[in-house]
Amino acid sequence: PFLLIQILSDIHTISASFCYLQIFCLYTYANVEFCNLAVMSYDRYLAICCPLQYNTHMTSNKAFIFIAVVWLYSFVKFMITLSLNIHLTLCGNIIKSFYCNNHLIVKLACSDTKVNNIYGLFATAVSILVPLLPILFSYMTILKICFSGSRQTRQKAVSTCTPQLTSLINFSFGCYFEILQTRFEMNNVPRELRIILSAYSSVLQPILNPVMFGMQMSKIRNTFKGLFCCKMFTGHRDSM
Repeated sequence: PFLLIQILSDIHTISASFCYLQIFCLYTYANVEFCNLAVMSYDRYLAICCPLQYNTHMTSNKAFIFIAVVWLYSFVKFMITLSLNIHLTLCGNIIKSFYCNNHLIVKLACSDTKVNNIYGLFATAVSILVPLLPILFSYMTILKICFSGSRQTRQKAVSTCTPQLTSLINFSFGCYFEILQTRFEMNNVPRELRIILSAYSSVLQPILNPVMFGMQMSKIRNTFKGLFCCKMFTGHRDSM
């Protein structure tokens, strides 16, 4: 909520405690989102490649375990990040970013940041590789099945995987740009464009997810069609 206040008003200051809380919330969200996409890719792999065993492999208990592990893994990882940041002595108070960023906070520190930098690189690598490996395996196997299967199998796979792949590309673009922007000086990129892309990764991307996944459900599609057709009919009748 405070991030939205900063967007809509002229307030561009934040206390240290709110800054650390913002880092924890945004980073935990990003990690949970990426891990959820990995779990969803595994779910699609089971549905397409092992349809007869799907209900056996993907039970309610297993789904609950996946959700619990994703949240616990993300929570613990960024609690460590937060505990390392809190003990830093900061010599500056200006962050050149749309929101509080862990790497930029570390760059403001006067104290020794060797542990923070090593853990930051390790956490970034783990955050990318752990979800990316099952995603690549799942979709490569699905593509292999699609190319060797019938046209009906390909159509089913495309309709099933399109929202996940769209969300994955959408999410990865915003996050990877933000990583590059904070780790490297990108002075050749216009400041306005950097701000827009930062807002995209943190605000617009979560807004688009319900639309992409919701429109896949026939009940939601039919409701939208009914509302749209009703408005079109009403407008046509009023014009007459």
